[in-house]
Amino acid sequence: MKRINICYSAVAGICLLAMTACGNMKQSAAVRATNAPQLTTYGPVWAALWQQKAAEYKALCFQAYNLATERLNEFRTRSYDKPLAIVTDIDETVLDNSPYSVHRGLRGLGYDDPSWMEWTAKEDCDTVPGALSFLKYAASKSITVFYISNRLEAEMNATVANLKKWGFPNSDAGHILLKSSSSGKDQRRAVVGERYAVLLLLGDNLGDFSGIYDHQPDEKRASLVNANAADFGRRFIVLPGVLYGEWLGALLNYNYEQSQEEQSRMLLRKLKKY
Repeated sequence: MKRINICYSAVAGICLLAMTACGNMKQSAAVRATNAPQLTTYGPVWAALWQQKAAEYKALCFQAYNLATERLNEFRTRSYDKPLAIVTDIDETVLDNSPYSVHRGLRGLGYDDPSWMEWTAKEDCDTVPGALSFLKYAASKSITVFYISNRLEAEMNATVANLKKWGFPNSDAGHILLKSSSSGKDQRRAVVGERYAVLLLLGDNLGDFSGIYDHQPDEKRASLVNANAADFGRRFIVLPGVLYGEWLGALLNYNYEQSQEEQSRMLLRKLKKY
């Protein structure tokens, strides 16, 4: 904001400025009264800023993948009656979609399928820090990588191309299981588990690990995490996911048909404040 030096003799000018400022303040107050903070649009932009620029975000990702490497080295030395595999989510676990949230949020818009598919068709997702080196390391130890994602099957070609662009192992349609009907991943995990011993599950959403977390109220999700705390950091490796996810759906009671204004009001009511 520019600083303005005003001569004391310019009283009339000051009065005019004050009257104008008063009018602007009243107008701004009216705008604020009719437009609640849009957490569903500008919130993801703030989250994307953190994901793109915060060194702490990178540190958390490296921490997760360093831990995954330790667990992989521990588990792969055991005896198994099946070949070994890892199951990983894609979005915000190995590929970074934060530009999509910025593109939509700065226009005052939220998620929808057509715009999301327009984004993934660009095949322009960057990698999540640590993901590529970890999965390449796993492949070098003869461990097969399977990608289970709730991207739509129509996005298969673009997904394969984006993963191949960076050299992710097993980046082909035979190792990528996308959403066909249900968003639950248990059935797809079971398909992999029939033929492979799955050592680790990686994801940014609780549904990436077990169906017990699917479509649960936020209080129930928290209690289930407490009850299964020993799984995290062992077989379950969690990446930070703040842009979107079932955590948000749970806070909205999974009612995505509400307007963004009503969704924002619901989220604001959930916040602790003083």
